[in-house]
Amino acid sequence: MVVSKAFLSDLLELNKIRITWFVAVSTIVGYVLASGGIDIDIFLPVLGVFLIACGASALNHYQERDTDALMARTKSRPLPSGRMKPMTALIILTIEIVSGLLVLLIFSGIAAALLGVLAVFWYNAFYTPLKRKTAMAVVPGALIGSIPPAIGWVAGGGSVFDPEAVALALFFFIWQIPHFWLLLLIYGKDYEQAGMPSLTQIFSPRQLSRITFMWILALVASCLIIPLFGVVESIVINTLLVLAGIWLIYKSGNLLKNYYERITFRFAFKEINNYVLYVIILLSLNRIFNIF
Repeated sequence: MVVSKAFLSDLLELNKIRITWFVAVSTIVGYVLASGGIDIDIFLPVLGVFLIACGASALNHYQERDTDALMARTKSRPLPSGRMKPMTALIILTIEIVSGLLVLLIFSGIAAALLGVLAVFWYNAFYTPLKRKTAMAVVPGALIGSIPPAIGWVAGGGSVFDPEAVALALFFFIWQIPHFWLLLLIYGKDYEQAGMPSLTQIFSPRQLSRITFMWILALVASCLIIPLFGVVESIVINTLLVLAGIWLIYKSGNLLKNYYERITFRFAFKEINNYVLYVIILLSLNRIFNIF
């Protein structure tokens, strides 16, 4: 059977590939920090998490297909647009989630698999319905972001209760909140139009911008806590982490100014994600090459 380019494009969108690849990357850093390096065994837990993330994202599309049809940003997605049938999406996401969980269970152990189950439950059974009830759902929902690096940590030989794992998970947890709030500053009106609770109904753009900036400060602080647990002992890497934090705070300063445009929020959204990726790379390079 020949798969068309259009179907592949829809599949990538259904799986939210721009997000799920980053989820896989966060799994890598957990594995590298726990195992002390990188080896061939890293491929399977990363694959398992990637498949689970793709399936959970597709399930989220399935759950919100009616709401997505009401928003300009999402109405052209495969399900609300009618390009893909709901049953097709269900088959795809079931295969992805089950396959991902089996990969984790067989090659990374029951603890990693249970964390995978928790991720799907928290995202699709808890956070997604909660979004329809409260605009503050993102705070408990942010737990989702901390699970993939925890899976990587466990797959790398660590325990989910290790202080280092908790510090790493905290960093990814806090990142999720300003990440989502910046999206609200960009697309808040779309959520209101779809009848969903939105922080833009509670706070003004000025208030949201300031609150988001405070979460960005918390993100930088949580990053600087990680070396205190012995994850990083390199003076060079620690210095670079501090400089990266100063850079992010400086770049995010526009959020405190008296003009509020989507271009400002888009820029801050991009910068915060670049910062997290930069931190991941620094932490991984430190452990792999033992940089001093």
